[in-house]
Amino acid sequence: MLLDSLNDEQRAAVLHNQGPALVIAGAGSGKTRTVVHRIAYLLAEQGVYPHEILAVTFTNKAAGELKERVERLIGPAGRELWVSTFHSACLRILRQYGELTCTERSERIGLGPGFAIYDDSDQLELLQEVIEQVQGLGEANPRVLRAIIDRAKSNLWSPEDLARAGGESGGRVAGMPAELVSEVYRRYQLRLRQANAADFNDLLGHTVALFEQFPEVLDKVQQRAVFIHVDEYQDTNAVQYRLTRQLANKYLNLMVVGDPDQSIYAFRGADVRNILDFQRDYQGAAVYRLEANYRSVGAVLKVANALISHNQERLEKTLRPVKGDGAGVKTYRAADHRDEADFVARQIERLTAEQTLSPEAFAVLYRTNAQSRVLEEALRRLGIPAKIVGGVGFYERREVKDILSYARAALNPADDLAWKRILNRPRRGIGKTSEEHLAAWAAQRGVRFSDALRQAGEVLKGTPAVKKIHEFLVLMGDLAGAAEALPAAQFLRLVLDASGYLLSLKAERSFEAQARIENLEELISAVTEWQDEGGGPIGEFLDEAALLASLDDRAVKAVNHELPAEAVTLMTIHNAKGLEFKVVFLVGLEEGLLPHRSSTGSLAEIEEERRLMYVGVTRAQEELFLVHCEQRMIFGRTEFARPSRFLEEIPKALLCEVDLLGREVDPRGLNKYSRQVWTPPTVAVSTPEQGTLLFRGGEKVTHPKFGAGTVVGVSGEGGRAEVTVVFQGVGVRRLLVKYANLSPA
Repeated sequence: MLLDSLNDEQRAAVLHNQGPALVIAGAGSGKTRTVVHRIAYLLAEQGVYPHEILAVTFTNKAAGELKERVERLIGPAGRELWVSTFHSACLRILRQYGELTCTERSERIGLGPGFAIYDDSDQLELLQEVIEQVQGLGEANPRVLRAIIDRAKSNLWSPEDLARAGGESGGRVAGMPAELVSEVYRRYQLRLRQANAADFNDLLGHTVALFEQFPEVLDKVQQRAVFIHVDEYQDTNAVQYRLTRQLANKYLNLMVVGDPDQSIYAFRGADVRNILDFQRDYQGAAVYRLEANYRSVGAVLKVANALISHNQERLEKTLRPVKGDGAGVKTYRAADHRDEADFVARQIERLTAEQTLSPEAFAVLYRTNAQSRVLEEALRRLGIPAKIVGGVGFYERREVKDILSYARAALNPADDLAWKRILNRPRRGIGKTSEEHLAAWAAQRGVRFSDALRQAGEVLKGTPAVKKIHEFLVLMGDLAGAAEALPAAQFLRLVLDASGYLLSLKAERSFEAQARIENLEELISAVTEWQDEGGGPIGEFLDEAALLASLDDRAVKAVNHELPAEAVTLMTIHNAKGLEFKVVFLVGLEEGLLPHRSSTGSLAEIEEERRLMYVGVTRAQEELFLVHCEQRMIFGRTEFARPSRFLEEIPKALLCEVDLLGREVDPRGLNKYSRQVWTPPTVAVSTPEQGTLLFRGGEKVTHPKFGAGTVVGVSGEGGRAEVTVVFQGVGVRRLLVKYANLSPA
């Protein structure tokens, strides 16, 4: 009875009794069902005690769902299971055994009873104090340093390891001297220990160290984890990998479940090699492949299989549809980003009417949050409700509000909210205490906050912040004059440069900072478009933006259940993982967006971008639209857009091109939409010895100096054509084709 609802592949995995096992679970293949039934089978049929089973998931929600489903299958015994995230499991262990780390046997932890856990704001506050004590860092951004330290802890690096890694990268980390960054890390950890505290990443690293220093503790925990299940194993990082190895080392009853084809979180430290090398780590491990897909129609799966087959670093599997073939996958080649958004909105309107689908059946997926702006506006024009998942309305995003607040403050000295918002954004060394003194002084006298700033010398009595405030006031005086004299887009560019805001984001060199930069580029594009349509000075745009923000805010509130949940979902592909929708639009399928311009420097990065598109494709249950533009506005400039190389990798026979109204394009070219789906991004070069060579990406080549390599990117035309090549011996090189002297390998 317990196994009746499973297919043959799932049943084989569930019946696995002892020893290591790898379950390669394709998208929509029922991996959670398999794990739930395997745990239930161990309990009900194999006589395993609940207190001998550990299941690790990546979210508390997933842990709760897994436990509930086991309980529904076998009853109250499921309540005794240990099901948690890595962090929750480690916190439980440290609460029980952490006091041992205060003994002489412990080298570097020192967690006493009742230790505190520092959240994000606590970390930043502590790091700011440490930065002020380390000479030579100047106005270092604590967010940047927190990201560096978090990554170091995910890799189990000590401060000394971080310094060595910086030494191998030219002696700098994120543009700062490696030895100073290492010193911040060392002092930060010392301060945590003095405060009897740990941050979020310490929970994992301290547990690894606890197990290494106290084998008897590891032995006790292993008795509570005789049978271990780890979900989403492709998303584990170095410290999670080490923890798993430690816990499984005694009994080797480890079952990991995941899909290397859906590994898309390298920016968080995830290492796809953990799952790819599982059979090397656990010799003789059983392997089960879940390939029957219950989510998507056959047409979608054919595209997904064709796309991901181009990755070299993967474990072979082919998704098979349980459903029929369904509607063919459609492509649309938009003239520009506004045409792209218009197409999406019109198709949602059409399909809603023709198939009586509700808005919640649709998802629009994109690579970067900045792409949402024109989509939001197009849907709003047609009265289609939309919600943004994992984000907020475009004009409510922090960086967008910051830059528009500069404009508000430049135009209106009485706008206290705007002046307070931008006073220390980017960080200028004007502390919270100074701001509070100035605000209190202004309130007592009933004057504007900007007036208090002009009296900073009197209010703050010669503190270091006075000079910084004076420099800020000079900047604002310059901007006040420019706001009236310059066109709106040019004024905002001036704000980005003169304020140092853009420079500070670039210095962060983080995934989040890159997303904020893209949002600011989109803001400039929005203002440029508005100008081109007859808009005036920046003050008029602020009025327009306020109205748009209000409308966006109402549209987005569906996320908070203040509007009916029936709304089109807008989200990045990263946020879409694990979800499914009847109809999916994948937009912005162009070089520079997908694959992203920051992720084409190595074959590994290209393969992760391809996996990202694969995840987007496999979210579709019934219909899938692949959309790209011929040109796109970037930072206020309209640029030609090359279709994504990933589109070329999909056989044309699997795709159907449609026009703006969703009609199949006439192959005889009888209307203006009758075009080839794309022009492959290629670079051609003619040589007397080799004839004409074509580079599209993926070619194996040889260079007279660098040796064998693989082309991973192409750009430019004619004499300015370039290729990006990953050479086996020397890494990534970007070469002008006409001088590169490349030949086929």
